[in-house]
Amino acid sequence: MHIQQRHVPLSTIQGAQPIMISTPFDYNTQRARLIIPEYGRHVQRMVEHCMEIDERDKRTYCAKSIIQVIARLNPQLRNSDNFERTLWDHLYVMSEFKLDVDGPFPKPTAEELESKPKRVEYPQTKIQFGHYGKMVERMVEQCAAMEEGETRAAYTELIANHMKKQFLTYNRDTVPDLVILKDLNELSKGKLKLKKDVQLTATADIIRGQQNGPKNEVETTRKRQFNRNKGNSSGAGKKRNRNRKKRY
Repeated sequence: MHIQQRHVPLSTIQGAQPIMISTPFDYNTQRARLIIPEYGRHVQRMVEHCMEIDERDKRTYCAKSIIQVIARLNPQLRNSDNFERTLWDHLYVMSEFKLDVDGPFPKPTAEELESKPKRVEYPQTKIQFGHYGKMVERMVEQCAAMEEGETRAAYTELIANHMKKQFLTYNRDTVPDLVILKDLNELSKGKLKLKKDVQLTATADIIRGQQNGPKNEVETTRKRQFNRNKGNSSGAGKKRNRNRKKRY
């Protein structure tokens, strides 16, 4: 422990020599460990004082007062669904789960709060064509299970066009329709086939739509909003001019 030495003059005694008084420094490293440092030492002492109260009603009242204090220190938690439950959990944690009060929620245990979530298993399913993805394989599987007819033929055409879009994301140069039809036949095990008169969307149209589609939609929305606001402002101006003419 570091010792600070200071001189204390004894002016009341004539001829007295200064006396060296040793005053210990109070370091945070020498104090008790803060369980939740974000709340500070004052809140920790409030929790310790609350645990020393004998009467249960007064102890519960004190705990609720502490909850109000730490709620002001954590305003960002108000947006969460379990805001109050989190504050009470923090209170129990700072008391090392020794606080016995009539709270609105059951007192948690250290095992519950310290338990790790279960490990999320990574899917080990094999994807036949990586550039199409697993979702396309499921779409093909469900479409192949449908009864033959117009609905199945329409879904087959949609899936083929979607496969072409996915392929162009993987390879931006070009994609022959024969490659898409071959992959569709392999994914469906020969069950899905396009009609002879059906043609897939042109490669240039797909690339143009991917590059300019969202931007054009945003620009169109902005222009509509601008024209609407301009029309409203001009209409309001004309109305004010008519009112002025009536007055004079």
